[in-house]
Amino acid sequence: MTVALVLLEVMPDGALAASSAGLLAAADQVGEPVAVIVGPADAAEEAAGLGAVRVLTADADPDALTLPVVDALAAAVARESPDLVLASNSVESRDAIARLAARLRLPLAADVVGLDRDELGIVARHSAFGGAFTVEGAPTFGPLVVTLRPGAVTERLDAQPVVVERLEVVASGVPAGRVESFSEPAAPSSRPELRGARIVVAGGRGVGSRENFALVEQLADVLGAAVGASRAAVDAGYVPAAAQVGQTGVTVSPRLYIALGISGAIQHRAGMQTATTIVAVDKDPEAPIFAIADFGIVGDLFTVVPHLISALEAPKK
Repeated sequence: MTVALVLLEVMPDGALAASSAGLLAAADQVGEPVAVIVGPADAAEEAAGLGAVRVLTADADPDALTLPVVDALAAAVARESPDLVLASNSVESRDAIARLAARLRLPLAADVVGLDRDELGIVARHSAFGGAFTVEGAPTFGPLVVTLRPGAVTERLDAQPVVVERLEVVASGVPAGRVESFSEPAAPSSRPELRGARIVVAGGRGVGSRENFALVEQLADVLGAAVGASRAAVDAGYVPAAAQVGQTGVTVSPRLYIALGISGAIQHRAGMQTATTIVAVDKDPEAPIFAIADFGIVGDLFTVVPHLISALEAPKK
């Protein structure tokens, strides 16, 4: 059976990252999903519950950045001879996966939205030119190293028996950055992280002000969603730059994307139009966002959104 290695990120609380289920499901399209966990092995049972047929674990210095993960992945590749090495397109994983590809001289496909296999091998699918085209690419040598866009794959695998195997890792000795100090944010948000959220509510220039943006946040909280924004809203100071969705911001692929007061410039659509369902609310019936929306409401968001919030909250009362 062809092996597909899957790097799973472990969060500070010991749980696997939200991207893990989608990664394993994507790997299953091309081979046997074998998870790699670097650090505490307590998450191995969770990985098996998400469909990993085996879980390879390796110890790591918690203060060392990236290098222990690269060393562990290199050891896993040498041991398993996989056809695929897969990781999330998160900041941490794409750093490690790029260094692995450079070290082992392997082909790299970044930010893919799907994987498949034909008679010649693995095929990676990319969303290109702002989502206007789906491009397919395939390696001509070696195992393919891939980062998968969070949220791009929504399928889920059945749970597997827990099979844990220890990786024997020889440290490369390459210089690595280290964490000298760490402190929790003073007021951590209870909202999902934007990049991998299943639901995103985003506001644009049409929201009008920082104070009015509270309506976007209120709808997001009712839905348990992450908060996003267009570049125009960020440039106007309505929200921090970390909330920007688009070509020069965060790329998201949620199951539901609600755009409020966003006209839908191509730069914004490049970061969100692979969402499963898109709902748009805007006063301009000619707004480009309606060209890609599954459901569109031409109207004043300050009239529409309060009604939507009331309807969502009614069953809870």
